[in-house]
Amino acid sequence: MKHPSIPIPAKLLSRPNRFLGIADLNGVKTQCFIPNPGRMHELMVPGTNVYLIHRPGDHRKTEYDLTLVEYNDTLVSIDSRLPNHMLKEAINKAQLPQFRGYKVKRTEPTYHDSRLDLLLSNGENQILLEAKSCTLVENKVALFPDAPTKRGARHMNTLTHALHHGRASACFIIQREDAEEWRPNHLMDPEFTENLRKAIKNGVEAYAYTCDITLEGANIKKRVPVNLE
Repeated sequence: MKHPSIPIPAKLLSRPNRFLGIADLNGVKTQCFIPNPGRMHELMVPGTNVYLIHRPGDHRKTEYDLTLVEYNDTLVSIDSRLPNHMLKEAINKAQLPQFRGYKVKRTEPTYHDSRLDLLLSNGENQILLEAKSCTLVENKVALFPDAPTKRGARHMNTLTHALHHGRASACFIIQREDAEEWRPNHLMDPEFTENLRKAIKNGVEAYAYTCDITLEGANIKKRVPVNLE
């Protein structure tokens, strides 16, 4: 899928809070929205080459979104809103064998105590699906989360409950191409890891996919193994 507009090169100067970045855009200090609550310490380094998307609006405090980061010769998407859209597009185009025959019936379905990302249906059966954005990769291993996530831990329990009504799946979208496997970040969030392991043991499906991220757009690239060890 294409970016909403042409990414504009800039340099990161600072990140005053989770959702606000200050970038040097053509010599001008420019505030930009960071669409990701994660820590991203390895990416949010002053002097890093980044890319901004111009998104002015009456109800916005900034005119730009910071969505792409150059890291070790790899272009990384940090937009946590993007995985849902990439996954929806790939499923509806039958590009993922794990969900072939299914279409997206509803976005942001509510189930139990959570709002999940997608409800899929093939006319007879359904799948409740939760997508998680992953940007942290160490030694070719993608890790999630990069900060404790009570919401993510709760979602794993919700998916387990959803098995009473059909299939349930957690999809980890690695928004870069340089990972060869995915693992839960146990040291960062043992509760999430434990809930995920229990969910999979009970029948929840877990998949991880790398992405092809370019200045033209972003697409799911390939499936990589999920390693729970």
